Amino acid sequence: MTKNSKSLVSNDLIKKIISASSNKHISVLEDSKILNNKDFITTSIPAINLALSGRLDGGFKPGLMMIAGPSKHFKTLFMLFLMKEYLDKYPQAVAVLYDAEFGAALEYFASLDIDPKRVVHSPITDVEQLKSEIMNLLTSIERGEKVFIALDSVGNLASAKEVQDALDSKQVADMTRAKALKSLGRMITPHLNIKDIPMVVVNHTYQTMEMFSKAVVGGGTGLMYSSDDVWIIGRQQEKETSGEKKLIGWNFIINIEKSRSVNEKSKIPVTVIKGAGIYKYSAILDLALDSGHITKPANKTYELTSDGTIVKEKDIDVILKRLMTDVSFNEYVETKYKLSSSKLVNSDDEENEILEDE
Repeated sequence: MTKNSKSLVSNDLIKKIISASSNKHISVLEDSKILNNKDFITTSIPAINLALSGRLDGGFKPGLMMIAGPSKHFKTLFMLFLMKEYLDKYPQAVAVLYDAEFGAALEYFASLDIDPKRVVHSPITDVEQLKSEIMNLLTSIERGEKVFIALDSVGNLASAKEVQDALDSKQVADMTRAKALKSLGRMITPHLNIKDIPMVVVNHTYQTMEMFSKAVVGGGTGLMYSSDDVWIIGRQQEKETSGEKKLIGWNFIINIEKSRSVNEKSKIPVTVIKGAGIYKYSAILDLALDSGHITKPANKTYELTSDGTIVKEKDIDVILKRLMTDVSFNEYVETKYKLSSSKLVNSDDEENEILEDE
């Protein structure tokens, strides 16, 4: 839009276009509730906020998200953690769990303090049943009703044809599953965004047959295209820093495969300690050491440089808690991870200014 085009816009024409539509959500772009008033859920773990939005104080929005990885890589618990944060923010909210894997035991919900009375459990046997169930749900929900949808897992779902072929003793390849999943993605994406509903899908990965193999999300490209965010989870051991170096937990590495907010291919570790759960300040110390906000002298006393002052403390959690309020550190992290939003096209006047500066 040029500088003078705004004055040429006819409000009567806009009203005519809007009144001619039967779409109850139609509006001028700057007044769009669908685009501008999206729900935003900040989680209690800064590193997870970072992986979701590129900001330590960020979080997740409505739409489709996929968490993929091998077995025992914390995928289901990541999904349940996001469910918990949503239910905590909205006491009136309900979660719906479409379950094809039956790996989310009640103990998982108890470990995250999720009230099982607020979770509807829907066992699913095939992709076609899932499509029917989820579309019936989405068409019945109104915008403003708080619902969190989870699927565990799409990687474990067969197609109806695959099941029937087994019953008929047919040994043929199933070419319908990928198409059905792509159809599912097409159908649910607009409903999730228009009705302000988050949905998290757990999926499996497989290794490619290349010389240097890589993890690829299973199920075809359908859900990959439809998802706003796709994480592929890796895993590393977390051991004691001294003594016998016993295994005390795991670092689950969130690989950003796709995102609308975070630089793709970013890697963000989330530490889970045995018996203690997710470490609140996962990844923060390494970021602070890289940025220079924290130094670690030889005497094991950490130094925090903030606002021209130096704070010395042996308890790293005390230092990291204080660091979270440091504006310059938050700006450093956001610059490092968040997608930039620079102009794609410069006006003639801006190009002339650039040429004059040169």
